Amino acid sequence: MSDHLIRFATQTDLPEMLELIAAHAAYEKAEFNSEGITERLEKALFSEHPALYCLVVELDGQLIGYATYMKQYSTWDAGWYIYMDTLFMNDVSRGRGIGEELMNRIKAESIKLGCGLIQWQTPDFNTRAIKFYHRIGATSKPKERFFLTF
Repeated sequence: MSDHLIRFATQTDLPEMLELIAAHAAYEKAEFNSEGITERLEKALFSEHPALYCLVVELDGQLIGYATYMKQYSTWDAGWYIYMDTLFMNDVSRGRGIGEELMNRIKAESIKLGCGLIQWQTPDFNTRAIKFYHRIGATSKPKERFFLTF
């Protein structure tokens, strides 16, 4: 695989990001509704005070992966941490070390934001990701994720 670039997303990346987001939802066996998502992501990512940060992986002018994260506060620890909402690489780019590079970049960005902890979750059936996360030194806690729609 030729050289790739990890960089912050721009507004012009949104169409390709939507393709990756849809692929990620399918990979995790989740429903995905793209209606209005471009506008909501634009606001979250590119406003004066973004609620969300997004790194993308570009190879030969195309996006092959992305990660999103945000700064959150832990009551238990009485401190800030990074919550990584997504880390997704397309099929052909997995297993090439790019995911680890992306995690290292998130670590570096976390330090810039004054955080020394990253938290995230993955479905229990995603054994390949779980193996990857353990290999890079992450630990896990069993929990259930709940959803309340209103």
